[in-house]
Amino acid sequence: MSNESVARAVVVLPPADVTLVESPACHFCADAEDVIVELSGEFDLHVRRVPTQSVEGMELMQEFGAAMSPLVLLDGEYVTAGRLSRGKVRKMLETRLARLEGSQR
Repeated sequence: MSNESVARAVVVLPPADVTLVESPACHFCADAEDVIVELSGEFDLHVRRVPTQSVEGMELMQEFGAAMSPLVLLDGEYVTAGRLSRGKVRKMLETRLARLEGSQR
């Protein structure tokens, strides 16, 4: 082997888009935010908060049949409505990351 540096391409993957449709004074919403903050230390996340009382919030709640807050979406796909499972969202993020890394090869 030579002493030359091997150039490696740096691949920048897009952040995961997380949408939290949340209500005021909602303890599940506060819990979901804590989970997302924790996971943002492991994954590149773009978090968007939408109030349930807004037109967009009401439309999303209806579209996904969410009976309670928060409605959580990952890249526009349903994750949960109500209590957010840390394990479920971590697994979804890991699967997403593996899929994106595999598509970059």
